Amino acid sequence: MPILGEETSLFPQALLDELLSRPSERRWWGIYTRARQEKALSRELLARQVPFYLPLVKRTYRSRGRTTSSYVPLFAGYLFMFGTEAERVQSLKTNRVSRVLDIEDPDRLVFDLRQFRQLIATDAPLTVESRLVPGNRVRVLNGPFAGLEGTVMKRRGRTRLLVSIDFLQQGASVEIEDYLLEPID
Repeated sequence: MPILGEETSLFPQALLDELLSRPSERRWWGIYTRARQEKALSRELLARQVPFYLPLVKRTYRSRGRTTSSYVPLFAGYLFMFGTEAERVQSLKTNRVSRVLDIEDPDRLVFDLRQFRQLIATDAPLTVESRLVPGNRVRVLNGPFAGLEGTVMKRRGRTRLLVSIDFLQQGASVEIEDYLLEPID
C-alpha cells in the first residue's frame, strides 16, 4: 500500500495530445530542481494552473519487515513545464529550481514524453539509463509497447528496449523479447 497516493503528474491531461496543437505563447522548459523537490514544484505549478509533466513510477521498498510503495520521479530532479516566460520566472521564485534548461527541439521532446507516458502506463519494471551510447534503432511491433521507438541493448544476456530523452541524455529500459522488434531504417 502506498504511503501517499499517486499525485498529478500531467496537467492538464491533454497536455501531450491536443493542447499542443493550439497556438500559444507557451513553450517547453526543462526544469532541473533542487534535491527531492520535483513533487513539491509540481504541486505549486498545479496550484498556479501551469501545464507540466513529471513522469512518476511506482517503487516498492522493503524496510524493517514492512513493504511500502511510493511514487517517485522517473528522472530524478527533472520536470517538464509548458509555460510562458512569466511562469518560468515564477517557478524560479519558488526556491525549488536549480536551473532551467532551454528545449531546442520541442516536437522531439513531446514525442519522447508521449513514449514515456505509454511506457509508464504498462506498469512494467523500468530501469533508468544514463549517458546513452548509440545502438540499433528499433520499433516495437506488438504487445503493450507497440509503436514505441528506441534502441536495442543487452544487459546480463537479456534484450532490453531503451527509450530515451536525447535532450537529457537519459532514458529508461524495459526487458523485451527481440522477436517483437523491427529495425528502423
